[in-house]
Amino acid sequence: PFVRPLDDGLTLFGRARTGQYTALDAPSSAANPYELEMALIDDLRPDEVAVLACGGPTDWIAPWGELLTTAARARGAAGCLTDGLVRDVRRIREMRFPVFHGGVGPLDTKNRAEMTAMDIEIRIAGAVVSPGDWILGDADGVVAVPAAIAEDVFRAALAKIEAEDTTRAELEAGAPLREVFARHGVL
Repeated sequence: PFVRPLDDGLTLFGRARTGQYTALDAPSSAANPYELEMALIDDLRPDEVAVLACGGPTDWIAPWGELLTTAARARGAAGCLTDGLVRDVRRIREMRFPVFHGGVGPLDTKNRAEMTAMDIEIRIAGAVVSPGDWILGDADGVVAVPAAIAEDVFRAALAKIEAEDTTRAELEAGAPLREVFARHGVL
């Protein structure tokens, strides 16, 4: 529940591309501590979601900002999901790029954390996500649907939407809630 949309008017939907961040105890000795992060963003394809695990909630790891948003958007990516912090909020909202985050802070990852793996199974905000899993987020929150069961999950979700639409229409027409529930079993 702590992972929230940066703009609750946007919907996030796409396939996961994963990145694992590890907190640093000391400044990185790597010549380019952003190498793996840049590789993931540069390799994003249309409708993919950058899913960045930072061990959140965290108050000092912020992997996502305006520049990664700009690069991801230019590649047609569907959005970003992170349990870390984000920054450059105003600019990201202006771009209308879906970002789900674990908080907002004016930091980056330099000397705080480093992406240590990409395209592996990760644990983000308590959920396990693998590359290729489906990510869906809206104003109510975000879910990850494992690719192996996605077809069944989507079929069940569409059936529930249909039942809710029917229930809503009957309630709007004035039918008693108890009777509508007895007919459709949906609340």
